[in-house]
Amino acid sequence: MYIFCKANNPRPTFHLDMTPEERDIMGHHVTYWTAKAQAGQALLFGPVLDPKGVFGIGVYEVNDEEEFRTWLEEDPANGLLTYEFYPMPRLVRASSEAM
Repeated sequence: MYIFCKANNPRPTFHLDMTPEERDIMGHHVTYWTAKAQAGQALLFGPVLDPKGVFGIGVYEVNDEEEFRTWLEEDPANGLLTYEFYPMPRLVRASSEAM
């Protein structure tokens, strides 16, 4: 099963005015999800530069929603960020030659 997730920042200017503590947490957040990508579980993730406020997105391959909920609970940025996520009934991927 696949999951689409939107990670909401605590304020629209977050990417510009993170405190040192927030920047440290976000570094651990990126490391956490990068490990999921290296394991083939995070298919893609990253920031979206919406002029109304930057947010993050990701697409993940999981066994079930409970597994993904556990991943979110273990995310070092959980509490700093809030999440919305939705199951994806199917996914079409580009071939590796197309990338």
